[in-house]
Amino acid sequence: MELSQLTAISPVDGRYRRITHELSDYFSEFALIKYRVLVEIEYFIALCQHPLPQLQKVSKEVYPALRKIYAEFTIADAQAIKEIEKTTNHDVKAVEYFIKGKFDALNLSEYKEFIHFGLTSQDINNTAIPLSLKDAITTTYLPLLQQNIDQLKAQAKQWKNITLLARTHGQAASPTLLGKEIYVYVERLEAQIKQLNTIPFSAKFGGATGNFNAHKIAYPEINWIDFSNNFVNNVLGLHRSQTTTQIEHYDNIAALFDALKRINTIFIDLDRDMWTYISTDYFKQQLKEGEVGSSAMPHKVNPIDFENSEGNLGIANSSFEFMAAKLPVSRLQRDLTDSTVLRNIGVPFAHTMIAFASTLKGLNKLIINEDKIKADLEDNWAVIAEAIQTVLRKEGYPKPYEALKGLTRKNEKTTQITIAAFIDTLEINDDLKTQLKKISPHNYVGYNANELN
Repeated sequence: MELSQLTAISPVDGRYRRITHELSDYFSEFALIKYRVLVEIEYFIALCQHPLPQLQKVSKEVYPALRKIYAEFTIADAQAIKEIEKTTNHDVKAVEYFIKGKFDALNLSEYKEFIHFGLTSQDINNTAIPLSLKDAITTTYLPLLQQNIDQLKAQAKQWKNITLLARTHGQAASPTLLGKEIYVYVERLEAQIKQLNTIPFSAKFGGATGNFNAHKIAYPEINWIDFSNNFVNNVLGLHRSQTTTQIEHYDNIAALFDALKRINTIFIDLDRDMWTYISTDYFKQQLKEGEVGSSAMPHKVNPIDFENSEGNLGIANSSFEFMAAKLPVSRLQRDLTDSTVLRNIGVPFAHTMIAFASTLKGLNKLIINEDKIKADLEDNWAVIAEAIQTVLRKEGYPKPYEALKGLTRKNEKTTQITIAAFIDTLEINDDLKTQLKKISPHNYVGYNANELN
């Protein structure tokens, strides 16, 4: 069968292609080849600018034409490289030969041997991949994450004064504010983004075993460490690891994946809370004409967006966790196990993007059911026992906790009437009794999110 959204093995490239297609610009085979071409071209230009004696005659006027090789890189170009690879059986060498062909067309044939000069394939892979990863996070991941945060902020503000029965251990607890509970996720996610932004996109660039052997034997007078630091850090905008084997040690990419996993875990927590609020009828969901909630039960509108998100986040986290554990481990100076793993970076990113889109869709469908929320508060007057016993503690009343415990743990239901009757039995002044009777599940809420921040 011809590959299509219907025949793709993975739903990432099938059912969810409409959401994940932008990631092809960073994690597809085409993208990997394009980023390799970018690094090779920019490396050649950097050698010209150093300059090497043999490249002093290369005019700056040719730089735009060289950069067009990757800036205007096409599927046909990528296919041409794959054809070369059928002969070379080496993907990076195929890129080198492709660029040499472009040099011929630009009348730069005499400089062809300075393409990929002194490098090993991992100098290209371990700069191309972190570069594509950095671009993907900047242009697709963070904007969608921010959309979720912005939506949560808007709902936290909209519902900041909605008193909500809290549940600890699944049981009724001291009331809270819906806006504050939503803002909890804003704070958690923004804290993790700050940590994420501190992790450098590390790259390896140092020759076959990391020591610049070939570079130094050819040009011992050049400080290749300074050259490469400038190239990787300033030209490519990455962070060059100084002492490496043939490959980047991937410690920072592991830290990056761990950070992404933590963000996903926060989303799982959010999804489950929203699912629970929907199940308790605190939220209704906007209906869309023609949609079916259940194939058998016409009344149902299932919380499928939050469920879809949770499932995809689980898949993403399992991959991130594996990659973070595997990539920093390699036999001696290099084995090839990292190569196939790195080609799958796009998979957990795709599942993460699917999840973020689903959570955002779910959040946008929420309709607050204030009647149900107020009814649950009214049905749980026992939750103000904490307030009453705390005030009594302040007033020096003997054993207030035990007194309230005796009241609220009776088999009979605790109501506004039983609370008021209990207060009347207390040996306290009338003003304090009046104060205690004003406390209700609807107003015993503490600080709101703005005050807590």
